[in-house]
Amino acid sequence: MRKARRFLDQQGLDYRFHDFRADGLEPSRVDDWLRQLDPVALINRRSTSWRQLPEAQRADLGPDAVKALVLDNPTLIKRPVLEIDGRIEVGFSPERYQELLAS
Repeated sequence: MRKARRFLDQQGLDYRFHDFRADGLEPSRVDDWLRQLDPVALINRRSTSWRQLPEAQRADLGPDAVKALVLDNPTLIKRPVLEIDGRIEVGFSPERYQELLAS
């Protein structure tokens, strides 16, 4: 996440950082994300939070199950999540951010 923030700072862009733990997470926001993303793309399957889930929860990665999981435990979300011009990008790639900012 620091790399993404540093990248945005270097580009001289204004942005608003939203901390899911401190600021919360609205169900409608997750709905918006899931309309654009494969539910699996939203989950950080390398995280400790993911590994601590029971196998039954890890097996069901449909939209409704993922929504419930991330609302109950926002640390499962692969970060950063960039919302730009109505589009959603998960994870950081300098090349992809350049593309998004250029369009």
